[in-house]
This record gives sequence, C-alpha cells and structure tokens, in this order.
Amino acid sequence: QVQLEESGGGLVQAGGSLRLSCAASGNILTNNIMGWYRQAPGQQREKVATITSGGTTDYAGSFGDRFTISRDNRRNTVFLQIDNLKAEDTAVYYCFTVPFYPRTPYTWGQGIQVTVSS
Repeated sequence: QVQLEESGGGLVQAGGSLRLSCAASGNILTNNIMGWYRQAPGQQREKVATITSGGTTDYAGSFGDRFTISRDNRRNTVFLQIDNLKAEDTAVYYCFTVPFYPRTPYTWGQGIQVTVSS
C-alpha cells in the first residue's frame, strides 16, 4: 500500500507564503499523478492542482496565480507553494497520489490545516 505524510501547514499572516509538502512511501509506481485538494470552512472539497511524474501541471479554476505545484521524484514528494496568502486560503489541504494508469486507486493524506491570519 501507499502512505502519504503531509507537513508545512500552520498559522501564517496574510501576505506571507508557505510551502506544503507531502511525502509518499510504500508501493509507489514510477508513473503517477500527485496533487492537492482543499476544503475551506463551509465549502465543498475542491481540486487545486495536479502534477504528473513527468512534470506536467494543471491548475483548477483560478489557482494558477498564487499557487505553484512541484515535485521531487527522487524523494516521492509533492509540494504546494502558496504566495501572497489571503484569508480565504484558510482550509484543510489534502494531497493525493494515483497511478497514471488506470487512474485508480487514489491514496489520500490525512489533511493539513492552513490558517491565514489578517
């Protein structure tokens, strides 16, 4: 099985930056997709961004301006850089990984809290 360990969250002042990390371990296929979702208070969980093992990125909605997804294949780790943090970025952030084919099963992290203080 695959396990995901998230780190880097916490309380950050508005206008600042942080980088979330998610390290995968276990039976990981080389060709995979990793990414991030988030769930803000009172809202449904929404996709933020994904990245393939080859480095192809996709950003959902309007996340491309202040969010940057990257990965380190040697460490099996995906990152989410968030710049110019805003209060509305407050949410629980979840990372995932899934084999490129057949795009199942998804493995999820437990979620990490990001709280932005104004």
